[in-house]
Amino acid sequence: MLAERDIPSLMETALGHIPADLAIVNAQLVNVYSGEILSDTAVAVKNGWIAATGHLAPGTIGPETRIIDATGQTLIPGFIEGHTHLATLMTPDYFIPHAVRHGTTTIITETMETYPVAGLEGVMDFLASIRHQPITMLATAPALASISPAGSRMSLDDLRTVLDHEAVIGLGESYWQAVLKEPSLYLDRFRETLLRDQVLEGHSAGAGGAKLMAYAATGVSSCHEAISAKDALERLRLGMAVMIREGSIRRELAAISAIAEQSVSCRRLLLVTDGVNPLHLLQDGYLDAVVQKAIDFGFSPVDAIRMATLHVAEHFQIDAVVGGIAPGRQADMVLIPAPDCIRPTCVIARGKLLWEEGRDLPQVQRHSFSESSRSTIRLGDAPIDAGRFRIGASAAVSQVDVRIMDLITELVTKEAHLTMPVVEGLVCSDPTQDILKVAAIDRRYSPGKTAVGFIRGFGLRSGAFATSAAWDTTDIVVVGATDADMAACVQRIQQLQGGFVVCNEGKVLAELALPVMGLMAQEPAEIIREKMEAVTAAVHALGSKLSDPMLTLTTLTTAAIPYLRICEEGLFDLKSGQFREVFLS
Repeated sequence: MLAERDIPSLMETALGHIPADLAIVNAQLVNVYSGEILSDTAVAVKNGWIAATGHLAPGTIGPETRIIDATGQTLIPGFIEGHTHLATLMTPDYFIPHAVRHGTTTIITETMETYPVAGLEGVMDFLASIRHQPITMLATAPALASISPAGSRMSLDDLRTVLDHEAVIGLGESYWQAVLKEPSLYLDRFRETLLRDQVLEGHSAGAGGAKLMAYAATGVSSCHEAISAKDALERLRLGMAVMIREGSIRRELAAISAIAEQSVSCRRLLLVTDGVNPLHLLQDGYLDAVVQKAIDFGFSPVDAIRMATLHVAEHFQIDAVVGGIAPGRQADMVLIPAPDCIRPTCVIARGKLLWEEGRDLPQVQRHSFSESSRSTIRLGDAPIDAGRFRIGASAAVSQVDVRIMDLITELVTKEAHLTMPVVEGLVCSDPTQDILKVAAIDRRYSPGKTAVGFIRGFGLRSGAFATSAAWDTTDIVVVGATDADMAACVQRIQQLQGGFVVCNEGKVLAELALPVMGLMAQEPAEIIREKMEAVTAAVHALGSKLSDPMLTLTTLTTAAIPYLRICEEGLFDLKSGQFREVFLS
Protein backbone atom coordinates (compact mmCIF):
# COMPACT_ATOMS: atom_id res chain seq x y z
CA MET A 1 0.00 0.00 0.00
CA LEU A 2 1.13 3.56 -0.62
CA ALA A 3 1.91 5.48 2.55
CA GLU A 4 1.34 9.15 3.41
CA ARG A 5 4.25 11.53 3.73
CA ASP A 6 4.68 14.14 6.46
CA ILE A 7 5.52 17.10 4.24
CA PRO A 8 6.28 19.71 6.95
CA SER A 9 8.87 17.45 8.57
CA LEU A 10 10.50 16.78 5.20
CA MET A 11 10.75 20.51 4.53
CA GLU A 12 12.20 21.20 7.97
CA THR A 13 14.74 18.40 7.56
CA ALA A 14 15.80 19.63 4.12
CA LEU A 15 16.35 23.11 5.54
CA GLY A 16 18.41 21.73 8.41
CA HIS A 17 15.95 22.87 11.07
CA ILE A 18 15.41 19.32 12.37
CA PRO A 19 17.73 16.32 12.03
CA ALA A 20 17.18 13.40 9.69
CA ASP A 21 16.47 9.94 11.05
CA LEU A 22 18.89 8.39 8.57
CA ALA A 23 21.61 9.76 6.32
CA ILE A 24 23.55 7.94 3.63
CA VAL A 25 26.79 9.77 2.92
CA ASN A 26 29.68 9.59 0.45
CA ALA A 27 27.65 7.59 -2.07
CA GLN A 28 27.87 7.45 -5.82
CA LEU A 29 24.23 8.05 -6.81
CA VAL A 30 22.46 6.83 -9.94
CA ASN A 31 19.99 9.62 -10.67
CA VAL A 32 17.30 7.94 -12.76
CA TYR A 33 15.64 11.29 -13.49
CA SER A 34 18.60 13.04 -15.10
CA GLY A 35 20.49 9.95 -16.21
CA GLU A 36 23.59 11.07 -14.33
CA ILE A 37 25.87 9.14 -12.02
CA LEU A 38 26.74 11.62 -9.26
CA SER A 39 29.70 11.25 -6.94
CA ASP A 40 30.06 12.16 -3.26
CA THR A 41 26.31 12.42 -2.67
CA ALA A 42 24.28 12.29 0.53
CA VAL A 43 20.63 11.38 1.11
CA ALA A 44 18.65 12.42 4.19
CA VAL A 45 15.60 10.44 5.33
CA LYS A 46 12.83 11.54 7.69
CA ASN A 47 9.88 9.40 8.76
CA GLY A 48 10.46 6.96 5.93
CA TRP A 49 10.69 9.58 3.17
CA ILE A 50 13.57 11.31 1.43
CA ALA A 51 13.97 14.89 2.61
CA ALA A 52 17.11 15.93 0.76
CA THR A 53 19.76 14.69 -1.66
CA GLY A 54 23.16 16.02 -2.72
CA HIS A 55 24.95 18.34 -0.32
CA LEU A 56 22.94 18.50 2.91
CA ALA A 57 22.21 21.68 4.83
CA PRO A 58 23.95 22.19 8.18
CA GLY A 59 21.75 20.68 10.88
CA THR A 60 20.23 17.98 8.67
CA ILE A 61 22.57 15.45 10.25
CA GLY A 62 22.23 15.59 14.02
CA PRO A 63 23.52 13.60 17.01
CA GLU A 64 20.68 11.07 16.74
CA THR A 65 20.88 10.63 12.98
CA ARG A 66 21.87 7.14 11.91
CA ILE A 67 24.66 7.42 9.36
CA ILE A 68 25.51 4.90 6.66
CA ASP A 69 28.89 5.59 5.07
CA ALA A 70 28.60 4.45 1.45
CA THR A 71 32.17 5.23 0.43
CA GLY A 72 33.07 3.13 -2.60
CA GLN A 73 29.47 2.05 -3.18
CA THR A 74 26.68 3.07 -5.53
CA LEU A 75 23.19 4.02 -4.39
CA ILE A 76 20.24 3.16 -6.63
CA PRO A 77 16.46 3.16 -6.16
CA GLY A 78 14.85 0.00 -4.86
CA PHE A 79 13.69 -2.28 -7.64
CA ILE A 80 10.01 -2.45 -8.57
CA GLU A 81 8.51 -5.72 -9.81
CA GLY A 82 5.87 -4.69 -12.34
CA HIS A 83 4.41 -8.05 -13.27
CA THR A 84 4.42 -11.23 -11.23
CA HIS A 85 2.11 -13.91 -9.87
CA LEU A 86 2.66 -14.26 -6.12
CA ALA A 87 -0.30 -16.61 -5.63
CA THR A 88 1.87 -19.41 -6.98
CA LEU A 89 3.65 -22.14 -5.02
CA MET A 90 4.67 -19.94 -2.06
CA THR A 91 2.61 -17.46 -0.05
CA PRO A 92 3.76 -13.83 -0.27
CA ASP A 93 4.95 -13.70 3.33
CA TYR A 94 7.62 -16.29 2.52
CA PHE A 95 8.52 -14.70 -0.82
CA ILE A 96 8.98 -11.12 0.39
CA PRO A 97 12.16 -11.65 2.49
CA HIS A 98 13.99 -13.03 -0.55
CA ALA A 99 12.74 -10.18 -2.71
CA VAL A 100 14.15 -7.71 -0.17
CA ARG A 101 17.48 -9.48 0.02
CA HIS A 102 17.76 -9.05 -3.76
CA GLY A 103 16.95 -5.33 -3.71
CA THR A 104 13.23 -5.25 -4.48
CA THR A 105 11.22 -2.75 -2.44
CA THR A 106 7.93 -2.64 -4.38
CA ILE A 107 5.99 -5.57 -5.87
CA ILE A 108 2.92 -5.37 -8.09
CA THR A 109 1.28 -8.77 -8.34
CA GLU A 110 -1.57 -10.30 -10.29
CA THR A 111 -4.45 -11.86 -8.34
CA MET A 112 -5.98 -13.75 -11.27
CA GLU A 113 -5.23 -17.18 -9.80
CA THR A 114 -7.23 -16.60 -6.63
CA TYR A 115 -10.70 -15.72 -7.87
CA PRO A 116 -11.57 -18.86 -9.86
CA VAL A 117 -10.72 -21.21 -6.99
CA ALA A 118 -11.64 -19.09 -3.94
CA GLY A 119 -14.00 -16.35 -5.12
CA LEU A 120 -14.10 -12.77 -3.88
CA GLU A 121 -13.36 -13.92 -0.34
CA GLY A 122 -10.19 -15.58 -1.59
CA VAL A 123 -9.05 -12.46 -3.44
CA MET A 124 -9.59 -10.33 -0.35
CA ASP A 125 -7.81 -12.91 1.82
CA PHE A 126 -4.84 -12.81 -0.54
CA LEU A 127 -4.82 -9.00 -0.52
CA ALA A 128 -4.90 -9.09 3.28
CA SER A 129 -1.77 -11.25 3.19
CA ILE A 130 0.23 -8.48 1.51
CA ARG A 131 -0.81 -5.76 3.98
CA HIS A 132 1.49 -4.46 6.72
CA GLN A 133 4.61 -5.75 5.02
CA PRO A 134 8.00 -4.01 5.24
CA ILE A 135 7.96 -3.17 1.54
CA THR A 136 5.30 -1.67 -0.74
CA MET A 137 2.92 -4.38 -1.94
CA LEU A 138 0.39 -3.59 -4.67
CA ALA A 139 -1.85 -5.65 -6.92
CA THR A 140 -4.02 -5.75 -10.00
CA ALA A 141 -7.58 -7.07 -10.03
CA PRO A 142 -8.41 -10.32 -11.85
CA ALA A 143 -9.44 -9.77 -15.46
CA LEU A 144 -10.19 -13.48 -15.93
CA ALA A 145 -10.11 -15.21 -19.27
CA SER A 146 -10.66 -18.94 -19.26
CA ILE A 147 -11.55 -21.73 -21.63
CA SER A 148 -13.89 -22.91 -18.88
CA PRO A 149 -17.22 -21.10 -18.43
CA ALA A 150 -16.76 -21.67 -14.70
CA GLY A 151 -13.49 -19.73 -14.74
CA SER A 152 -15.05 -16.51 -16.04
CA ARG A 153 -17.69 -15.85 -13.42
CA MET A 154 -16.45 -12.67 -11.74
CA SER A 155 -19.34 -10.26 -11.43
CA LEU A 156 -18.95 -6.56 -12.09
CA ASP A 157 -19.86 -5.87 -8.46
CA ASP A 158 -17.05 -8.16 -7.30
CA LEU A 159 -14.65 -6.40 -9.64
CA ARG A 160 -15.63 -3.00 -8.26
CA THR A 161 -14.97 -4.27 -4.73
CA VAL A 162 -11.48 -5.39 -5.68
CA LEU A 163 -10.66 -2.25 -7.70
CA ASP A 164 -11.60 -0.14 -4.68
CA HIS A 165 -9.16 -1.99 -2.41
CA GLU A 166 -6.33 0.26 -1.24
CA ALA A 167 -3.63 -2.04 -2.63
CA VAL A 168 -5.13 -2.38 -6.11
CA ILE A 169 -3.85 -0.06 -8.85
CA GLY A 170 -5.24 -1.59 -12.02
CA LEU A 171 -6.86 -4.46 -13.88
CA GLY A 172 -4.65 -7.47 -14.49
CA GLU A 173 -3.69 -8.97 -17.81
CA SER A 174 -6.53 -9.51 -20.28
CA TYR A 175 -5.91 -11.97 -23.09
CA TRP A 176 -6.23 -10.17 -26.41
CA GLN A 177 -8.06 -12.99 -28.20
CA ALA A 178 -10.80 -12.97 -25.58
CA VAL A 179 -11.12 -9.17 -25.67
CA LEU A 180 -11.44 -9.04 -29.46
CA LYS A 181 -13.76 -12.04 -29.63
CA GLU A 182 -16.19 -10.88 -26.94
CA PRO A 183 -15.54 -7.18 -26.22
CA SER A 184 -18.86 -6.86 -24.39
CA LEU A 185 -17.46 -9.06 -21.60
CA TYR A 186 -14.46 -6.77 -21.08
CA LEU A 187 -15.21 -3.18 -22.01
CA ASP A 188 -17.38 -2.53 -18.95
CA ARG A 189 -14.53 -3.82 -16.80
CA PHE A 190 -12.06 -1.65 -18.64
CA ARG A 191 -14.33 1.36 -18.16
CA GLU A 192 -14.61 0.73 -14.41
CA THR A 193 -10.83 0.60 -14.19
CA LEU A 194 -10.17 3.71 -16.24
CA LEU A 195 -12.79 5.69 -14.30
CA ARG A 196 -10.61 5.10 -11.25
CA ASP A 197 -7.55 6.37 -13.14
CA GLN A 198 -6.03 2.92 -12.91
CA VAL A 199 -4.08 1.01 -15.56
CA LEU A 200 -5.15 -1.83 -17.84
CA GLU A 201 -2.53 -4.54 -18.06
CA GLY A 202 -2.19 -6.49 -21.29
CA HIS A 203 -1.34 -9.89 -22.72
CA SER A 204 -0.94 -9.75 -26.50
CA ALA A 205 1.12 -12.85 -27.31
CA GLY A 206 1.02 -13.42 -31.06
CA ALA A 207 -0.98 -10.30 -31.86
CA GLY A 208 0.15 -7.92 -34.57
CA GLY A 209 -1.07 -5.40 -37.11
CA ALA A 210 -4.74 -4.44 -36.99
CA LYS A 211 -5.54 -6.88 -34.19
CA LEU A 212 -2.85 -5.44 -31.95
CA MET A 213 -4.01 -1.91 -32.75
CA ALA A 214 -7.61 -2.82 -31.93
CA TYR A 215 -6.43 -4.26 -28.63
CA ALA A 216 -4.38 -1.15 -27.82
CA ALA A 217 -7.38 1.04 -28.67
CA THR A 218 -9.25 -0.39 -25.68
CA GLY A 219 -6.85 1.43 -23.36
CA VAL A 220 -4.66 -1.57 -22.54
CA SER A 221 -1.28 0.01 -21.93
CA SER A 222 1.26 -2.79 -21.50
CA CYS A 223 2.35 -6.19 -22.73
CA HIS A 224 4.79 -8.68 -21.21
CA GLU A 225 4.54 -11.14 -24.14
CA ALA A 226 6.96 -9.65 -26.70
CA ILE A 227 9.45 -12.35 -27.68
CA SER A 228 11.69 -10.38 -30.05
CA ALA A 229 12.99 -6.88 -30.67
CA LYS A 230 10.52 -6.67 -33.57
CA ASP A 231 7.60 -7.49 -31.26
CA ALA A 232 8.82 -4.97 -28.71
CA LEU A 233 9.22 -2.20 -31.27
CA GLU A 234 5.73 -2.75 -32.71
CA ARG A 235 4.23 -2.36 -29.24
CA LEU A 236 6.37 0.65 -28.38
CA ARG A 237 5.16 2.39 -31.54
CA LEU A 238 1.57 1.88 -30.39
CA GLY A 239 2.25 3.59 -27.07
CA MET A 240 2.38 0.42 -25.00
CA ALA A 241 4.80 -0.22 -22.18
CA VAL A 242 6.86 -3.27 -23.09
CA MET A 243 7.59 -5.44 -20.09
CA ILE A 244 10.64 -7.54 -20.94
CA ARG A 245 10.11 -10.86 -19.20
CA GLU A 246 12.94 -12.79 -17.56
CA GLY A 247 11.67 -15.33 -15.05
CA SER A 248 10.71 -18.92 -14.48
CA ILE A 249 8.07 -19.12 -17.22
CA ARG A 250 9.84 -17.45 -20.13
CA ARG A 251 13.10 -15.58 -20.70
CA GLU A 252 13.03 -13.04 -23.50
CA LEU A 253 15.68 -10.55 -22.43
CA ALA A 254 18.39 -11.97 -24.68
CA ALA A 255 16.18 -11.76 -27.77
CA ILE A 256 14.73 -8.32 -27.06
CA SER A 257 18.05 -6.79 -25.98
CA ALA A 258 18.91 -6.28 -29.66
CA ILE A 259 16.75 -3.18 -29.35
CA ALA A 260 19.49 -1.62 -27.22
CA GLU A 261 21.61 -1.29 -30.37
CA GLN A 262 18.88 0.63 -32.20
CA SER A 263 18.11 4.33 -31.92
CA VAL A 264 15.02 3.66 -29.86
CA SER A 265 14.05 5.28 -26.58
CA CYS A 266 14.04 2.93 -23.60
CA ARG A 267 11.49 5.11 -21.81
CA ARG A 268 8.67 2.56 -22.20
CA LEU A 269 10.81 -0.53 -21.60
CA LEU A 270 10.36 -2.30 -18.26
CA LEU A 271 12.05 -5.32 -16.71
CA VAL A 272 9.75 -7.87 -15.05
CA THR A 273 9.85 -11.55 -14.13
CA ASP A 274 6.24 -12.74 -14.65
CA GLY A 275 6.97 -14.94 -11.64
CA VAL A 276 10.04 -16.61 -10.16
CA ASN A 277 9.62 -19.98 -8.49
CA PRO A 278 11.48 -20.89 -5.27
CA LEU A 279 14.05 -22.97 -7.12
CA HIS A 280 15.09 -20.12 -9.41
CA LEU A 281 14.74 -17.53 -6.63
CA LEU A 282 17.30 -19.33 -4.48
CA GLN A 283 19.53 -20.28 -7.39
CA ASP A 284 19.57 -17.11 -9.49
CA GLY A 285 18.18 -14.25 -7.43
CA TYR A 286 15.40 -11.88 -8.38
CA LEU A 287 15.29 -8.51 -10.16
CA ASP A 288 18.94 -7.90 -9.32
CA ALA A 289 19.83 -10.79 -11.63
CA VAL A 290 17.50 -9.46 -14.35
CA VAL A 291 19.02 -5.97 -14.26
CA GLN A 292 22.51 -7.46 -14.33
CA LYS A 293 21.57 -9.50 -17.41
CA ALA A 294 20.20 -6.40 -19.12
CA ILE A 295 23.56 -4.69 -18.61
CA ASP A 296 25.43 -7.77 -19.80
CA PHE A 297 23.23 -7.87 -22.92
CA GLY A 298 24.09 -4.30 -23.89
CA PHE A 299 21.82 -1.86 -22.08
CA SER A 300 23.64 0.93 -20.27
CA PRO A 301 23.67 0.57 -16.47
CA VAL A 302 21.51 3.68 -16.07
CA ASP A 303 18.94 2.46 -18.59
CA ALA A 304 18.86 -1.03 -17.10
CA ILE A 305 18.32 0.38 -13.60
CA ARG A 306 15.62 2.74 -14.88
CA MET A 307 13.82 -0.19 -16.52
CA ALA A 308 13.35 -1.82 -13.11
CA THR A 309 12.62 1.37 -11.15
CA LEU A 310 11.43 4.67 -12.62
CA HIS A 311 9.91 3.25 -15.80
CA VAL A 312 7.80 0.79 -13.82
CA ALA A 313 6.65 3.51 -11.43
CA GLU A 314 5.73 5.83 -14.30
CA HIS A 315 3.71 3.14 -16.04
CA PHE A 316 1.65 2.44 -12.92
CA GLN A 317 1.36 6.17 -12.10
CA ILE A 318 3.08 5.81 -8.73
CA ASP A 319 6.28 7.68 -9.62
CA ALA A 320 5.42 10.50 -7.21
CA VAL A 321 6.04 7.96 -4.45
CA VAL A 322 8.53 5.35 -5.67
CA GLY A 323 10.95 4.78 -8.52
CA GLY A 324 13.74 7.25 -7.82
CA ILE A 325 15.87 8.92 -5.18
CA ALA A 326 14.68 12.50 -4.74
CA PRO A 327 13.03 14.70 -2.09
CA GLY A 328 9.44 13.72 -1.42
CA ARG A 329 9.90 10.13 -2.54
CA GLN A 330 9.64 7.10 -0.32
CA ALA A 331 13.05 6.11 1.02
CA ASP A 332 13.51 2.89 -0.95
CA MET A 333 17.19 2.50 -1.79
CA VAL A 334 19.79 -0.16 -2.47
CA LEU A 335 23.56 -0.06 -2.20
CA ILE A 336 25.55 -2.00 -4.82
CA PRO A 337 29.30 -2.18 -5.52
CA ALA A 338 29.13 -0.26 -8.83
CA PRO A 339 26.58 0.83 -11.45
CA ASP A 340 27.39 -2.21 -13.57
CA CYS A 341 27.59 -4.66 -10.65
CA ILE A 342 24.05 -5.31 -9.45
CA ARG A 343 24.75 -7.13 -6.20
CA PRO A 344 22.83 -5.61 -3.29
CA THR A 345 24.86 -5.10 -0.12
CA CYS A 346 22.29 -3.01 1.77
CA VAL A 347 18.53 -2.61 1.26
CA ILE A 348 16.45 0.23 2.71
CA ALA A 349 12.67 0.38 2.38
CA ARG A 350 10.46 3.13 3.79
CA GLY A 351 13.54 4.51 5.48
CA LYS A 352 14.33 1.34 7.42
CA LEU A 353 17.42 -0.78 6.95
CA LEU A 354 15.84 -4.15 6.12
CA TRP A 355 18.86 -6.14 5.05
CA GLU A 356 22.59 -5.89 4.65
CA GLU A 357 25.28 -8.35 3.73
CA GLY A 358 25.88 -10.90 6.45
CA ARG A 359 22.47 -10.50 8.07
CA ASP A 360 19.54 -12.89 8.14
CA LEU A 361 16.53 -12.30 5.93
CA PRO A 362 14.17 -9.59 7.23
CA GLN A 363 11.11 -10.32 9.34
CA VAL A 364 7.70 -9.96 7.72
CA GLN A 365 4.05 -10.02 8.74
CA ARG A 366 2.76 -13.59 8.75
CA HIS A 367 -0.80 -14.05 7.53
CA SER A 368 -3.35 -16.58 8.73
CA PHE A 369 -5.38 -17.58 5.69
CA SER A 370 -9.07 -18.24 6.26
CA GLU A 371 -10.54 -21.71 6.59
CA SER A 372 -12.33 -21.26 3.27
CA SER A 373 -9.01 -20.45 1.58
CA ARG A 374 -7.65 -23.70 3.00
CA SER A 375 -10.55 -25.89 1.86
CA THR A 376 -10.94 -25.28 -1.86
CA ILE A 377 -10.73 -28.86 -3.15
CA ARG A 378 -14.33 -30.00 -3.56
CA LEU A 379 -14.88 -33.00 -5.79
CA GLY A 380 -18.46 -33.99 -5.02
CA ASP A 381 -19.83 -37.19 -3.53
CA ALA A 382 -18.98 -39.61 -6.32
CA PRO A 383 -15.79 -41.59 -5.66
CA ILE A 384 -12.61 -40.68 -7.48
CA ASP A 385 -11.70 -44.08 -8.88
CA ALA A 386 -10.18 -45.53 -12.03
CA GLY A 387 -13.58 -45.69 -13.70
CA ARG A 388 -13.75 -41.91 -13.83
CA PHE A 389 -10.91 -41.85 -16.36
CA ARG A 390 -12.14 -44.55 -18.73
CA ILE A 391 -12.85 -43.61 -22.33
CA GLY A 392 -15.48 -45.91 -23.73
CA ALA A 393 -16.18 -46.79 -27.36
CA SER A 394 -18.42 -49.20 -29.17
CA ALA A 395 -17.42 -52.80 -28.57
CA ALA A 396 -18.43 -53.47 -32.15
CA VAL A 397 -15.37 -51.68 -33.53
CA SER A 398 -11.70 -52.58 -33.25
CA GLN A 399 -10.30 -49.08 -33.61
CA VAL A 400 -11.35 -45.44 -33.52
CA ASP A 401 -10.00 -42.12 -34.75
CA VAL A 402 -9.31 -39.70 -31.91
CA ARG A 403 -8.27 -36.08 -31.43
CA ILE A 404 -5.32 -35.61 -29.04
CA MET A 405 -3.31 -32.82 -27.43
CA ASP A 406 0.16 -32.96 -28.98
CA LEU A 407 2.96 -31.19 -27.12
CA ILE A 408 5.13 -29.54 -29.76
CA THR A 409 7.13 -27.60 -27.15
CA GLU A 410 7.05 -27.89 -23.39
CA LEU A 411 4.18 -25.37 -23.33
CA VAL A 412 2.56 -25.27 -26.77
CA THR A 413 0.15 -27.96 -27.92
CA LYS A 414 -1.45 -28.62 -31.27
CA GLU A 415 -4.30 -30.86 -32.34
CA ALA A 416 -3.29 -34.22 -33.78
CA HIS A 417 -5.35 -37.16 -35.04
CA LEU A 418 -4.61 -40.81 -34.26
CA THR A 419 -6.18 -44.17 -34.87
CA MET A 420 -6.28 -46.10 -31.60
CA PRO A 421 -7.36 -49.67 -30.79
CA VAL A 422 -10.57 -50.46 -28.92
CA VAL A 423 -10.20 -53.28 -26.40
CA GLU A 424 -13.35 -54.58 -24.73
CA GLY A 425 -15.11 -51.32 -25.43
CA LEU A 426 -12.34 -49.10 -24.03
CA VAL A 427 -9.72 -46.83 -25.56
CA CYS A 428 -6.66 -46.93 -23.33
CA SER A 429 -3.39 -45.08 -22.88
CA ASP A 430 -0.41 -46.44 -24.78
CA PRO A 431 2.72 -45.30 -22.94
CA THR A 432 4.92 -47.31 -25.33
CA GLN A 433 3.88 -44.77 -27.99
CA ASP A 434 3.86 -41.85 -25.53
CA ILE A 435 0.06 -41.67 -25.66
CA LEU A 436 -1.25 -40.87 -22.17
CA LYS A 437 -4.58 -39.83 -20.80
CA VAL A 438 -5.16 -36.27 -19.62
CA ALA A 439 -8.10 -35.21 -17.47
CA ALA A 440 -9.48 -32.05 -15.89
CA ILE A 441 -11.73 -32.21 -12.82
CA ASP A 442 -13.64 -29.18 -11.55
CA ARG A 443 -12.93 -28.50 -7.88
CA ARG A 444 -15.31 -25.59 -7.31
CA TYR A 445 -18.33 -24.73 -9.45
CA SER A 446 -19.34 -28.21 -10.65
CA PRO A 447 -17.46 -30.34 -8.12
CA GLY A 448 -16.16 -33.53 -9.69
CA LYS A 449 -17.18 -32.74 -13.26
CA THR A 450 -14.55 -34.46 -15.39
CA ALA A 451 -13.32 -34.40 -18.98
CA VAL A 452 -10.83 -36.98 -20.24
CA GLY A 453 -8.73 -36.97 -23.40
CA PHE A 454 -5.35 -38.04 -24.73
CA ILE A 455 -1.98 -36.29 -24.80
CA ARG A 456 1.32 -37.03 -26.53
CA GLY A 457 4.73 -35.69 -25.55
CA PHE A 458 4.63 -35.91 -21.77
CA GLY A 459 6.74 -39.05 -21.77
CA LEU A 460 5.51 -41.05 -18.77
CA ARG A 461 6.09 -44.79 -19.21
CA SER A 462 4.04 -45.56 -16.10
CA GLY A 463 2.29 -43.81 -13.23
CA ALA A 464 0.55 -40.45 -13.17
CA PHE A 465 1.13 -36.79 -12.28
CA ALA A 466 -1.50 -34.31 -11.06
CA THR A 467 -1.87 -30.77 -9.74
CA SER A 468 -4.54 -28.45 -8.39
CA ALA A 469 -2.60 -25.39 -9.59
CA ALA A 470 -3.95 -25.49 -13.15
CA TRP A 471 -3.82 -22.11 -14.85
CA ASP A 472 -6.97 -20.07 -15.50
CA THR A 473 -9.47 -22.71 -14.38
CA THR A 474 -10.98 -24.27 -11.27
CA ASP A 475 -9.62 -27.67 -12.26
CA ILE A 476 -7.31 -30.37 -11.07
CA VAL A 477 -5.38 -31.58 -14.10
CA VAL A 478 -3.83 -35.05 -14.27
CA VAL A 479 -1.77 -36.92 -16.86
CA GLY A 480 -1.25 -40.65 -16.57
CA ALA A 481 -0.34 -43.99 -18.08
CA THR A 482 -2.95 -45.83 -16.00
CA ASP A 483 -6.43 -44.89 -14.83
CA ALA A 484 -5.72 -46.26 -11.36
CA ASP A 485 -2.68 -44.04 -10.83
CA MET A 486 -4.58 -41.02 -12.12
CA ALA A 487 -7.23 -41.71 -9.48
CA ALA A 488 -4.58 -42.18 -6.78
CA CYS A 489 -3.04 -38.80 -7.61
CA VAL A 490 -6.36 -36.97 -7.45
CA GLN A 491 -7.35 -38.71 -4.22
CA ARG A 492 -4.09 -37.57 -2.62
CA ILE A 493 -4.57 -33.99 -3.83
CA GLN A 494 -8.00 -34.04 -2.21
CA GLN A 495 -6.45 -35.19 1.07
CA LEU A 496 -3.78 -32.49 0.91
CA GLN A 497 -6.31 -29.83 -0.16
CA GLY A 498 -4.10 -29.03 -3.09
CA GLY A 499 -0.67 -29.64 -4.52
CA PHE A 500 1.41 -31.63 -6.96
CA VAL A 501 1.40 -35.44 -6.64
CA VAL A 502 3.27 -38.19 -8.48
CA CYS A 503 2.02 -41.78 -8.16
CA ASN A 504 3.05 -45.16 -9.53
CA GLU A 505 1.37 -48.50 -8.89
CA GLY A 506 -0.92 -46.84 -6.37
CA LYS A 507 1.90 -45.38 -4.27
CA VAL A 508 2.80 -41.72 -3.83
CA LEU A 509 6.36 -41.18 -5.06
CA ALA A 510 6.59 -37.45 -4.36
CA GLU A 511 4.33 -34.57 -3.45
CA LEU A 512 4.25 -30.86 -2.79
CA ALA A 513 1.25 -29.84 -0.69
CA LEU A 514 -0.36 -26.50 -1.63
CA PRO A 515 -3.12 -26.15 0.97
CA VAL A 516 -3.70 -22.41 0.51
CA MET A 517 -6.35 -22.24 -2.24
CA GLY A 518 -4.75 -25.32 -3.80
CA LEU A 519 -2.13 -22.89 -5.14
CA MET A 520 0.35 -22.05 -2.39
CA ALA A 521 2.36 -23.54 0.45
CA GLN A 522 2.99 -21.42 3.52
CA GLU A 523 6.54 -22.69 3.95
CA PRO A 524 10.08 -21.39 3.44
CA ALA A 525 11.47 -21.32 -0.09
CA GLU A 526 14.15 -23.85 0.79
CA ILE A 527 11.58 -26.48 1.78
CA ILE A 528 9.43 -25.86 -1.30
CA ARG A 529 12.51 -26.10 -3.51
CA GLU A 530 13.38 -29.52 -2.07
CA LYS A 531 9.85 -30.76 -2.71
CA MET A 532 9.83 -29.32 -6.24
CA GLU A 533 13.06 -31.12 -6.98
CA ALA A 534 11.64 -34.36 -5.57
CA VAL A 535 8.48 -34.06 -7.67
CA THR A 536 10.47 -33.31 -10.83
CA ALA A 537 12.85 -36.21 -10.13
CA ALA A 538 9.90 -38.58 -9.64
CA VAL A 539 8.33 -37.52 -12.95
CA HIS A 540 11.67 -38.01 -14.68
CA ALA A 541 12.05 -41.44 -13.07
CA LEU A 542 8.74 -42.41 -14.67
CA GLY A 543 10.16 -41.57 -18.08
CA SER A 544 9.43 -37.91 -18.81
CA LYS A 545 12.17 -35.88 -20.46
CA LEU A 546 10.45 -32.52 -19.91
CA SER A 547 12.79 -30.00 -18.29
CA ASP A 548 10.01 -28.51 -16.15
CA PRO A 549 7.12 -31.00 -16.02
CA MET A 550 5.42 -29.01 -13.26
CA LEU A 551 5.08 -25.98 -15.53
CA THR A 552 3.97 -28.09 -18.48
CA LEU A 553 1.23 -29.72 -16.41
CA THR A 554 -0.11 -26.49 -14.95
CA THR A 555 -0.37 -24.82 -18.35
CA LEU A 556 -2.45 -27.52 -20.07
CA THR A 557 -5.61 -25.62 -19.09
CA THR A 558 -4.63 -22.06 -19.97
CA ALA A 559 -6.09 -19.86 -22.69
CA ALA A 560 -2.79 -17.96 -22.79
CA ILE A 561 -0.81 -20.57 -24.72
CA PRO A 562 -1.88 -22.17 -28.04
CA TYR A 563 -3.56 -24.23 -29.33
CA LEU A 564 -5.50 -27.21 -27.92
CA ARG A 565 -6.27 -27.10 -24.19
CA ILE A 566 -8.45 -28.98 -21.72
CA CYS A 567 -10.86 -28.08 -18.93
CA GLU A 568 -13.71 -29.89 -17.17
CA GLU A 569 -15.91 -29.25 -20.20
CA GLY A 570 -13.56 -31.01 -22.62
CA LEU A 571 -10.91 -30.22 -25.21
CA PHE A 572 -10.88 -26.59 -26.33
CA ASP A 573 -9.53 -25.26 -29.62
CA LEU A 574 -8.18 -21.75 -29.09
CA LYS A 575 -8.10 -21.03 -32.83
CA SER A 576 -11.83 -21.57 -33.32
CA GLY A 577 -12.94 -20.84 -29.77
CA GLN A 578 -14.88 -24.09 -29.76
CA PHE A 579 -14.93 -27.27 -27.70
CA ARG A 580 -13.90 -30.41 -29.56
CA GLU A 581 -14.88 -34.05 -29.08
CA VAL A 582 -12.23 -36.69 -28.42
CA PHE A 583 -13.68 -38.94 -31.10
CA LEU A 584 -13.49 -37.79 -34.70
CA SER A 585 -16.77 -38.22 -36.55
